Amino acid sequence: MRAEEPFLVRHADLIFALKTFAASMLALVIALAIDLPRPYWAMATVYITSQPLAGATSSKAFFRVIGTLAGASMTVALVPNLINAPELLCLAVALWVGLCLYLSLLDGTPRSYVFMLGGYTVALIGFPSVADPGSIFDVALARVEEISLGIICASLVSTVVFPRSVAPAVGGRVRSWLSDARRLSRDVLLDHGTSETRRAQRLRLATDIVEIDTLATHVAYDRLADAGTARGLGEVRLRMLMLLPIIASIEDRLAALGEAALQRQPELRRLIGDLAAWIVDEDRQRQSGNEIRAAIAERQCALDGLAPRERIITISLLLRLRELVDISADCRAIGDAIAADQDISTVPLAFHPESGAAPVRHRDHGMALWSAAGAAVAILICCGLWIATGWADGASAPMMAAVACSFFAAQDEPARSIRAFGLFSLVAIVVVAIYQFALVPGISHVEVLIAALAPTFLLYGFLIARPKTAPIGMALAANTATLLALQSTYSADFASFANTSVAFFLGVVIAEIVTRVARGVGAEWIAKRLMTSGWQTLAAAAERRGHGDRAQFAGLMLHRLGLLVQRIAFISESDRRDADSLVQLRIGLNIIDLRRARYGLAASTVRAIDDMLDDLAAVFRAHAEEAMPAELLSCIDAGLTAVVKDPNERARDDALLGLVGIRRGLFPDAPAYRSQPEGSFAA
Repeated sequence: MRAEEPFLVRHADLIFALKTFAASMLALVIALAIDLPRPYWAMATVYITSQPLAGATSSKAFFRVIGTLAGASMTVALVPNLINAPELLCLAVALWVGLCLYLSLLDGTPRSYVFMLGGYTVALIGFPSVADPGSIFDVALARVEEISLGIICASLVSTVVFPRSVAPAVGGRVRSWLSDARRLSRDVLLDHGTSETRRAQRLRLATDIVEIDTLATHVAYDRLADAGTARGLGEVRLRMLMLLPIIASIEDRLAALGEAALQRQPELRRLIGDLAAWIVDEDRQRQSGNEIRAAIAERQCALDGLAPRERIITISLLLRLRELVDISADCRAIGDAIAADQDISTVPLAFHPESGAAPVRHRDHGMALWSAAGAAVAILICCGLWIATGWADGASAPMMAAVACSFFAAQDEPARSIRAFGLFSLVAIVVVAIYQFALVPGISHVEVLIAALAPTFLLYGFLIARPKTAPIGMALAANTATLLALQSTYSADFASFANTSVAFFLGVVIAEIVTRVARGVGAEWIAKRLMTSGWQTLAAAAERRGHGDRAQFAGLMLHRLGLLVQRIAFISESDRRDADSLVQLRIGLNIIDLRRARYGLAASTVRAIDDMLDDLAAVFRAHAEEAMPAELLSCIDAGLTAVVKDPNERARDDALLGLVGIRRGLFPDAPAYRSQPEGSFAA
């Protein structure tokens, strides 16, 4: 905390706690005034929905409304029609929760909250209503009304009282990311620092891309941010996605050239130095960059005297340098336009999105299916105990099993989080017992009730405002508000409270046990699946012969990389080297570029390239952690031999760029390729 920061920034956590408590009390008082049957749901919704940033609150509120409507509608469809077959009803609810959780995990964005909530809402409404199925529509309608009331109060207070827009937060993160990326670019160009330092910088930047992408999703729901800001952030994001592989390719090409080649090309060394100075100088970078582009074009026209090996690598390097200039200039221009409130569409951009990366996300169907099956099994076990024992208050067990399994399924080790959730649920139960049987009976005015609730719920809000304690605060606030069950009249019964609490906790325990069985793997296993998925995607890229999937491939691999580097400590050293140097991504982009270049080559050359691509695909599909087979190097060299002899100079150079990139990525330590008639090409 710095003294020079504004008061609202220094005390943002406390202000959020006060705002959230005020919104929850507003929702509770209104719900009591209009005689909603479960006013505590409105209060709990405020704490479940509220986020420190207004845009995040609005987006989560919107998703919660849609999810609640879907869940309530499905409850009305299932309960009355299956009430006479309780086993079938339990199976239907369990399958519905599992299906919704599966879809939620596949989506992987903040929008996934719609699917998750649509699933466990059926359990929350349906199981307590089996004793009175005739009133299910009224219960579902009341649930929607209570949730909507809580959402309205949370959104209103968030956007009116000391609002914190998400746009500055995203913009600040993006500026910081771009600043770090410029420093990394300079270090790579000038060979500053150690390889380990640059490796750590790359991994941190890859992780930040995923976090910024998630945060930027909320901008569209932020009424404090204009449409231009959202469009500008979208344009910057496209360029951020491609900047890392470009920097990695530049580093690789400089290493392939070596110091001796740079000494033979003093103009190239001077160009690299000028670019390094330009890229970190914000004042110079605000210029168009045309001088740097002209220097790059001049070097491209003066390479005929170089050896074939050196010429091809230098061409590849210059192409990547031009892309680095274009992306850097675009990001600076977009940032200035956002700061000046300028229409983004009027800003001339050099790096076009179609040559970048599409917003494609990695989806693990197997992991999603196992998590969904675990949730369904946990619900069925709880339902079986409930039915077999005739437990009057046993509905809370399958309810909480559905909630616990759904909430934490996206984590690497959900069972650990479910256990923590259960422990803090016990704390909430104790707090509720104190309120219900010691404090609330003596309260007869709502003002006194609000004063009594203030210390506890202000603490909860303060915990939610801090990222490290947010899950704790959320568990305490939601469970305390729900179990406290505040209504217009006091009707607490200790036996009922004890039974409900036991069932509540039992559901969490069963959810943890089943999750440990269904998801008995951790970050290491997930990281290995990510690496395996990457090789499978490379195989698919090698097998296809069409156009138009370069952007989709880049987006998918970059998102997968962002997920992988969060688990970098759990993968093998060889996989770690592949991840931090973006080997899979760079190989894939070269494969796609090679496929595109082959259409201008002779038929015999195309057949040789296709044979090599088929061999690549076969090796990638079977690849584990061992080294690439030596036979694959021979296949690549055979493709190089065919391409070198092709008469079409332009297509030949494009194909050579792709081939040497593939060879360099798969066999960085292999001896340089040598063809009999043409000399040698480095990989």
